[in-house]
Amino acid sequence: MNTQQQVIIIGSGPAGLTAGLYAARANLKPLIIEGIEAGGQLMLTTMVENWPGYRDGIMGPDLMTELRAQAERFGAEIIQGDVSSVDLSKRPFTVNVDSTKYTAEALIVATGASAKWLDLGVDKKLSGRGVSTCATCDGFFFKGLPVAVIGGGDTAMEEAIYLSKLATRVTVIHRRDTLRASKVMQDKAMASPNISFIWNSEVVDIKDLDQGKVTSLVLRDTQNGAISELAVDGVFIGIGHVPNTALFKGQLAMHDNGYLKTHSGSRTSVRGVFAAGDVQDHVYRQAVTAAGSGCMAAIDAERFLSGTLHESHETVEASL
Repeated sequence: MNTQQQVIIIGSGPAGLTAGLYAARANLKPLIIEGIEAGGQLMLTTMVENWPGYRDGIMGPDLMTELRAQAERFGAEIIQGDVSSVDLSKRPFTVNVDSTKYTAEALIVATGASAKWLDLGVDKKLSGRGVSTCATCDGFFFKGLPVAVIGGGDTAMEEAIYLSKLATRVTVIHRRDTLRASKVMQDKAMASPNISFIWNSEVVDIKDLDQGKVTSLVLRDTQNGAISELAVDGVFIGIGHVPNTALFKGQLAMHDNGYLKTHSGSRTSVRGVFAAGDVQDHVYRQAVTAAGSGCMAAIDAERFLSGTLHESHETVEASL
């Protein structure tokens, strides 16, 4: 395998594979490093009904299989393995995967963001079967049903407000007696007639794994230890996401929340390095927006390599 590449793409979710597709069609012969969690968060999703072109929906893993095959069809090379370190101080950039060193004239970062889970074990096992980390993605399946949202920050309030338009009842469960969300988000949630709150409580179990679906939550009062049970058909974990940017600390500009800063499309603070998908998007976090930004990153990389991508220092500094 050639370790000297024109373009390397780190990540194999919708952003990474779309970037690979576009870069391959531009005859850049990109190398996609898919990582251990190949396919991104859609690998944990069952039916995807909001991906354009599939009017009857498509299973998340099936969609990623199709995207992968499409990128390979046009010449993208995909390897398994986790990137252990990168050096972005000079071109060609260095990307280390296990004991192999790759170099690239342009780099696309599409490492995504990981949803925070409850670490109960059962929450991940019931993912796609009543447990979700994305109301926009899965809320439709709970239309006319009671659901719960776990968390007390803006993410949880956004989930609850969205679900209140679909579910019969939304119960927000929070470990404390006050929310961490911004005042405007608190006001919106509390003004909704079908959003209620259970304070000073934490989820200790989700039933029922034997039935393969969510039937109720087991709660523990954080003040007196009392155990109770709440019947719901779905539970949305809204305790935030963690961008997978540890590799790039000290090398790429980041927001305070750890997401990569981009400007003028997909460009990062280092010329020749581009970012796409959830690693730089903490607002929309949708598969289709990730794919769109993957397209942008590949086009930017192609223009960069051909010498037709220009920008002023003033533009970069103002954006970062």
